[in-house]
Amino acid sequence: MNVMFKDERAPVPIEEGETYDVTIQDIARQGDGIARIEGFVVFVPNTSVGDEVQIKIERVLPKFAFASIVE
Repeated sequence: MNVMFKDERAPVPIEEGETYDVTIQDIARQGDGIARIEGFVVFVPNTSVGDEVQIKIERVLPKFAFASIVE
């Protein structure tokens, strides 16, 4: 079996509805903050690089997710 063409996706390390403590590492072109959870990219609006925030995962896609800040 050719490993390059396996249809298995890497397991996503997060779940919708879960909360995580993260540090914002980058800013996306649209201005959202970017956090990474086990290397998985999470977009967090209304944040800046260096912010340490608790987030709630709102939507998980195969390569990235969207989250909101927990107030």
